[in-house]
Amino acid sequence: MAERVVITGLGIISALGTGKDAHLTAFRASRSGITGVTHLKSVHADEFVLGEIKMSNDELSEKLGVPTGDNGYTRTTLLCLAAMDDLLQTTDLSLLRNEPFAFINANTVGGMSKMEDIYMDVIATGTDEKNNKYINTLDCAESTENVADHYGLKPIMATISTACSSSSNSLILGARMIKQGIVQRAICGGGDALSRFTLNGFYSLKNVDKKPCQPFDQNRGGLNLGEAAGYCLLESESSAKARGANIIAVLSGYANTNDAYHPTAPSPTGEGASRTMQQALDMAALAPEDIGYINAHGTATQNNDLSEGLAIQRVFGTNAPYFSSTKPFTGHTLAAAGVIEAIFGMWAMEEQMILPNLNFETRMEELGIQPVSSLMEHTPINHVLSNSFGFGGSNVSLIFSKA
Repeated sequence: MAERVVITGLGIISALGTGKDAHLTAFRASRSGITGVTHLKSVHADEFVLGEIKMSNDELSEKLGVPTGDNGYTRTTLLCLAAMDDLLQTTDLSLLRNEPFAFINANTVGGMSKMEDIYMDVIATGTDEKNNKYINTLDCAESTENVADHYGLKPIMATISTACSSSSNSLILGARMIKQGIVQRAICGGGDALSRFTLNGFYSLKNVDKKPCQPFDQNRGGLNLGEAAGYCLLESESSAKARGANIIAVLSGYANTNDAYHPTAPSPTGEGASRTMQQALDMAALAPEDIGYINAHGTATQNNDLSEGLAIQRVFGTNAPYFSSTKPFTGHTLAAAGVIEAIFGMWAMEEQMILPNLNFETRMEELGIQPVSSLMEHTPINHVLSNSFGFGGSNVSLIFSKA
């Protein structure tokens, strides 16, 4: 029987701040990180609200102790470094240097935000020494390599880009590598920075709301975009116990499937999403009633919320577990969404609380279920399920259980 995979370290930065305390404080106050635009340079900035991290690139660089200005790091890399730095507050870096480990990173648009800033200069005058260092940052692996280099690490590396399920898939790959005995440990997660390309692209699909989003609401108008990065340290249970590590949770079940339905829309019946959740339950050897909380993908788009809501009903019935989308707190953070929402689910289990689905008012007429709209403390939770459903029908469900 394959050894269990456990989580022994977490690191995160989002529009709510950096680290556990900042996020739990925001959750308990029902305080959203979605605000007006400060750092994204867009002619449409005044039209939208975004889950933007409240630090400039120079402020992030200073916080990380790297040179400010044109340091060769894109905002994506800086966010990933900030999340990794948070994880390393509770993890000895030498642990990652003494034994082989895997670094599985997720990203969707690389350093697009930086390339947008220098594009007109490059077109007008060509490349120069200042701009050359950013030309290759459009590759999604740019942040992967830069994070490893920054900390002097030489892991087995991979970069995953499966749209909004990217970082959830990174956890699955890391867990499989541990179960196969390839490594004892894996740092898995990912990050994405906001860019004009992303904002304009989603707006062209007519699924961006210009006011705070309302997941699973009858009158939902679309998503709010955000930026974030997050990482989980996965270990074999025997390795974690041997070194006396604090085990945060067990990654007890997971599954990924594909709808094969449409490039940007899920199956309207929720068939792919329900299959994914059921397969994750089967792996964890759990019954639907064992799940205490679902952190839903919940983008507040017409298609996703109907499809996911029907899928939850199909698997769990009309007496579904407590569920909510945390995207009204952070925005939809693309490649980072899966990992940061998995972290939120683990914290919910650790703190025994159900996170609220902000801005919810009216139940969807097609559903017999509705999300939790206010914080619930002191709620017994032994298992949480976290959903991530990406473009191209890339579906992932993760189940975390108390150790």
